[in-house]
Amino acid sequence: MQFGASTFIWVSPFTTNSFDLLYKVADMGYDIIEVAVEDKDLIDWVKLKQLARETGLKITISGAFGPNRDLSSDEPAIRKNGLSYIEDCLRLAEAMESPIFTGPVYSAVGKTRLVSAERKHQERNWCLENLHQASEVARQCGVVIGLEPLNRFETDMVNTAEQALSLVREVGHPFLKISLDTFHNNIEEKSIPATIRAVGKELLCHVQGNESDRGTPGTGNVDWPGINEALIDIGYDGAVVIETFGAPSAELAKAASIWRPLANSPDELASEGLDFYKSLFR
Repeated sequence: MQFGASTFIWVSPFTTNSFDLLYKVADMGYDIIEVAVEDKDLIDWVKLKQLARETGLKITISGAFGPNRDLSSDEPAIRKNGLSYIEDCLRLAEAMESPIFTGPVYSAVGKTRLVSAERKHQERNWCLENLHQASEVARQCGVVIGLEPLNRFETDMVNTAEQALSLVREVGHPFLKISLDTFHNNIEEKSIPATIRAVGKELLCHVQGNESDRGTPGTGNVDWPGINEALIDIGYDGAVVIETFGAPSAELAKAASIWRPLANSPDELASEGLDFYKSLFR
């Protein structure tokens, strides 16, 4: 098992000025730094790749889906912008040798409404059309898209793994799979281990192993032993990454409802979280 830490733990947005994080993450003993791409133009990607090689870290890429990056929007320009953003991230993932690009690629975070069945059907069709196009770009890049279910307070479109499976199977593309975040799963699923087994090895491409309150893994009520056993059972060979928010931007704080510190410090959360991972996963 390889372990990673998201840049979101320390900073939002991640920029070239944040590159000292790579030394910190490597010194802690992580294998991976997960780069959250809020604004690709704020990052010197050539320098980042060089620094990753210098520190021995691998890179994975995750997305940030604000209201202007919504594949299911009723505004064509917003749908186009969302698709363009995903395509840019896939090309960056290819350049950074990231095997995955993960996030709630189907909609905007914080888009929560009760709408008619007809409206939902139309939004799903827009989403399906764009996801198929994005998956073709993913194939060209050799990067898998990991579609991530979010909890009901952050999206009204895909809350459960069952809903994610339905969407992924309807697209029917080998480069569109599922990423699970245990924080969201702990809210929406009856059993996270059963959810992992239902998704299975063929479709589970990434795991963000987060605690029930997004604090330090191992300090809340997530069923970590059950998760470990389920990952072993399906033969999961991807990464487990901590993604929480130590210094969120105003937009991110509102979307994810982050109103208080989640640990004494981001460094403490990341360090103690990795110790817990290493004691648990095998």
